[in-house]
Amino acid sequence: MSLVADALAALEVDRLLLGIPDRSFPGDPETDTGAGAPDSTAGRRFLAWVRALGFTGIQLAPQGETSDTNPSPYDGTIFARGPLALAVERLSGLVAPRTIARLVRRRPPGAPERVAYRYALAAHRAVLGEAYATFARRRPPALAARLAAFRARARAWLDPAAEEADVFAQLVLHEQHAAMRAYAHDLGLEVWGDLQVGLSARDAARWRHLLLPGYRLGAPPSRTNPEGQPWGYPVLDPGQADAVLAFARCRFEKMFDEYDGLRIDHPHGLVCPWVYRDDTGDDAAAVRAGTRLHESPDLPELARYAIARRDQLNPDPRTPRYADDWVVALEPAQVTHYAWLVDALLDAARRHGRDGRALACEVLSTCPYPLARVLARHGLGRFRVTQKARLDDPHDPYRADLARPEDWVMVGTHDTPPLWTVVDRWRREGALAARAAYLAERLAPPGADRAAFAARLAAAPGLLVHAELAALFASPARQVAVFFTDAFGLEEPYNRPGTIDERNWTLRLPWDYQARHRARLRTDEALNLPLALALALAPTARDGDRAALRQRLETAAAAWRCGEVPA
Repeated sequence: MSLVADALAALEVDRLLLGIPDRSFPGDPETDTGAGAPDSTAGRRFLAWVRALGFTGIQLAPQGETSDTNPSPYDGTIFARGPLALAVERLSGLVAPRTIARLVRRRPPGAPERVAYRYALAAHRAVLGEAYATFARRRPPALAARLAAFRARARAWLDPAAEEADVFAQLVLHEQHAAMRAYAHDLGLEVWGDLQVGLSARDAARWRHLLLPGYRLGAPPSRTNPEGQPWGYPVLDPGQADAVLAFARCRFEKMFDEYDGLRIDHPHGLVCPWVYRDDTGDDAAAVRAGTRLHESPDLPELARYAIARRDQLNPDPRTPRYADDWVVALEPAQVTHYAWLVDALLDAARRHGRDGRALACEVLSTCPYPLARVLARHGLGRFRVTQKARLDDPHDPYRADLARPEDWVMVGTHDTPPLWTVVDRWRREGALAARAAYLAERLAPPGADRAAFAARLAAAPGLLVHAELAALFASPARQVAVFFTDAFGLEEPYNRPGTIDERNWTLRLPWDYQARHRARLRTDEALNLPLALALALAPTARDGDRAALRQRLETAAAAWRCGEVPA
């Protein structure tokens, strides 16, 4: 760990986060009830191992309650925690041991690298019910006092009609998260959350008085999704600014109470939301014909919400509404208007002793002018998802070499194929040579034959993967994130965008993840962190301390290949 920390410091990388949803944590065959649980014994063991590898934090997905049929964490509740990742073993004082044993025994058969979604959800709801029944019979004073204190703290977001059993379940889930986070802090790990862009159906019912009727939130047509995405999320009504701001502040304060930093899911939704009519009967066509809520002074039904004026829109009539340059000019007061929710988010961060470095803004292939101005207002960066970079475009926003220190760089996200399968696709498409040449320009050691180095990368897919990862560390960005599928050499994507079925969003690490990781390291098919860092240091490690550090990393990389991985 100290070697990796030295390398990160030399490369001026402040954070190295492992992205992994809580449900995807590995379990233990003796206690696994079908889903990962960060506060379980197995979950804590995994956190310690992640820290031993050299990561400085974990990035969790949203942890709200999801429905029986839709496992997407991005469609879960924004305040209430979901029971899927409950550490059942921590309830041994309130739940009979035979109940826990029965849940483990009845876990559906199948591969341990898959969440048993419906089973675990139902089982964990049932076990929370049994725990509450035990509490209700005994009402131990200490636990009763904690429940009363929690109910008072959560009054702003709890449903007033919630039964005591529901509040009790939330107490258990919040206390487990707090205990896990405290354990992570003892290890030296930060715990990052995910501020999802949408509201669940349950949230929409709870907060319906704050919603704009007639419209839904979606994603505009873009390079990644040319048809756009009709997310179907409700839209907060900017005509109720004071009430919406109070709601947002409540949410932001809660998130910073529970996490060390936040991934901002599609920050366009906070600044310049893309909206479409919900009454056309064809959402796919409606989202393509949508508009940005605050940039439509020419549409009578939305003109009252416009911040940009007509004279500030692109004069070229061929410019589509979703184009980054649909708006071409803004005055400072207008930028302040656009930034009202982001300003509130930063205010909450500061009240918790943090600043803009505690935010990771998921800006992908598009960055509309108003959003760019708001990011610049606070010195916030964007995402550079390097597997998507177009090598023939020197201005492509996904290129790591274009990153700024405030940016976040990664080879992939929960929405992309694992890098190991992407490299195989490049090979089949005949694109490996160009990719290798691009990487060689940035990573070849001083005096090395770049063409020979590129040929070496192209001939060894595992080495090319590590060069892709090395390019993250060698970039100007000071924040690096690696999704767990990319770290462990998995070949199945975590999410296939636009898909709702039993398998999507349910990939997890198997019980024997350490052994599988060691086996993959032998053939460069999983992240060998010292190897990636050594490659990143190569261009500047001419002599002295950096050269010695690079040598130490190469020695460690060879040891990792032989199975000598920190435990």
